[in-house]
Amino acid sequence: METVESTDGTPIVFERTGDGPPLVLVHGSTADHTRWDPILPAFEERFTVYALDRRGRGASGDSPEYVMEREVEDIVAVVEAIDEPVTLFGHSYGAMCSLEAALRLSTLCALVLYEPPIPVVGFEPDSEGTLAEIAALHERGEDEDALVRFLREIAEIPLFELDALRSAPNWPARVEAAHTVIREERARTEYEFDPARFEDLTTPTLLLVGGETAPLHAAASSTLDETLEDSRIVLLEGQAHAAMNTAPELVIDAVLTFDDEVRSRE
Repeated sequence: METVESTDGTPIVFERTGDGPPLVLVHGSTADHTRWDPILPAFEERFTVYALDRRGRGASGDSPEYVMEREVEDIVAVVEAIDEPVTLFGHSYGAMCSLEAALRLSTLCALVLYEPPIPVVGFEPDSEGTLAEIAALHERGEDEDALVRFLREIAEIPLFELDALRSAPNWPARVEAAHTVIREERARTEYEFDPARFEDLTTPTLLLVGGETAPLHAAASSTLDETLEDSRIVLLEGQAHAAMNTAPELVIDAVLTFDDEVRSRE
C-alpha cells in the first residue's frame, strides 16, 4: 500500500497493481479498495491500477468534520501524484466525487462513472427519516441492520445484488463502515448539480447504467449524458447498482471497449 497526503493533511492510501497506463479506481459508499476485487485481475492486464481507500475507510485517515469537498481533494491528490495521463473510474458516491475532481484535473484522458447519484428533481427518495432510523441502529450497535436499510431503502438495490454483496469477503468491512452512509447521503442530498459548471469538460466519459437500476440512478446518468460534451451511456442489461459483483464481465467489457475507443483517437 502507498500513501499520498491530501490538501488537509489526511493520508489517503491506495494499492498499486498491474502494468500499463494508469487507471484510478474510486469506490462507493461503505466500500474500500477491495470493492474492485471481482474485476481487478482483468484490469491489471491492461492498466497500472491505483485502487484507493476513501477517507474513513481501510487504511486511509479521516477528518473530524465531513464535507464532500475533502473527498474531491483526495482524488485530485492521488491523480496528481501520477505523472502521466490517467483514466478515472468512480462508482456511486465515489463517481460523484470523481465527477467533481474531473473539473480540477488537467491530466485525465478518460472518465468512467458508474451511476453517480446526483440529485434529480422528481426522482429523489425521502431519505431523512430513514437516515434517522439508520443512525439509531448504529447507536445501538446494529450496524449490519443499518447497512441493509441503507442499501435497500436509499440505494434501492435489488435483493439479488444485496445477496451478492453479503456473500463477498469484504462484507464485514462494509458493516464496520456503515456509519459513513449517514454523512455521505446528507452530503449527496445537499449537492447542487449545475450543468453550466461542466460545459467545458471535454474528457471522454463513459456512463455505466444498470438496466434494472433505481429510477434516480438512471435519471442521474441521463442528466449527465445530456450535459457532458463527450459522453455515452452503456447499459448493463439485467443489472442494477453493483454489477461488479453480479456480472463483472459486463463491466470489464464496457470499460476495455471504451479504453480501446479513446486510445484509437490518439
